[in-house]
Amino acid sequence: MQTLHVDLGQRSYPIHIGPGLLSRADLLLPHLSGRQVMVVTNETVAPLYLAPVRDALADRTVEVVVLPDGERFKTIATTQTIFDHLLNARFGRTATLVALGGGVVGDITGFAAACYQRGIDFVQIPTTLLAQVDSSVGGKTGVNHPQGKNMIGAFHQPRCVIADTDTLSTLPDRELAAGAAEAIKYGLIDDRAFFDWLEQNIDRLLARDPDALTWAIERACRNKAAVVARDEREQGARALLNLGHTFGHAIEATTGYDSWLHGEAVATGMLMAADLSERLGWLAPEATVRLRDLLQRARLPESPPDGMTAADFAAKMAIDKKVTDGRLKLILLRGIGQGVISDSFDRAALESTLSHFTGTNL
Repeated sequence: MQTLHVDLGQRSYPIHIGPGLLSRADLLLPHLSGRQVMVVTNETVAPLYLAPVRDALADRTVEVVVLPDGERFKTIATTQTIFDHLLNARFGRTATLVALGGGVVGDITGFAAACYQRGIDFVQIPTTLLAQVDSSVGGKTGVNHPQGKNMIGAFHQPRCVIADTDTLSTLPDRELAAGAAEAIKYGLIDDRAFFDWLEQNIDRLLARDPDALTWAIERACRNKAAVVARDEREQGARALLNLGHTFGHAIEATTGYDSWLHGEAVATGMLMAADLSERLGWLAPEATVRLRDLLQRARLPESPPDGMTAADFAAKMAIDKKVTDGRLKLILLRGIGQGVISDSFDRAALESTLSHFTGTNL
């Protein structure tokens, strides 16, 4: 087992990574402030992994909420279901929510914890690669709106993160690849050595080699923990973690959060960001080629969905959270491992990128 720490003063917490952790009461119980615990999971994960988590909580009062599975259920309405269960069970301020599932479960559960009685504790037990390398760490919680991804939410840090790599054995290949996209992101923004490693080891990662998975998760979490410790509420450098996300969120919102996985949208978004960076003269063409080749090997999409237009992108990007005083900020690249935050890029270059990827003009 590898253990990292997110250094946030009184809100600091450990990230445990390794096999066989779900039933480890010694990792979970120290982070529960009271006896009331509600496990929030979904209909896919519950039959697979709920039992060992309940065993680890054997001496606590445990309730379970099983949500429907899918990004389209990441809504205020679904969050209301959690509130209803908490109130019906008479759970108070010392209760703890446990998020057992992927990024959707983690985001909804964290948001519910941030809101219920103005804030209760929660624990992340991520069961997908995407959640283990990215979304379970850092305290971003929230739900989607039909007009935009994660537009309703709060910063609320977990008490701990327990990433059991054994859960990845049941993850569909498509979702494993989607998680790899977020790992690639870390290599692009600030860790060229990680990108180089992924180029050499992506086949091992997708073949679920235990050592490769543990190494990649630990490296990604170490990168994210360092960024979050410097900028918890995304006032500056933390925005780098959104590489590809503005384009990707536009894809997800346009498709109704139904047909594209988050990591798939981010993969295409990163390639679009690289294309724009190249058009600006910031990124060498060979770097874009390397990214495209790695995405191909990871079996990730390289273009937006059929029928999505430049106008669709422009409309969704206009309400992105990174729009400040009417100016859109994008995360772009000056090299592999050199992400930059910019709101002063040439808008004509952006229009050219959108036209290139959609075959339409604004």
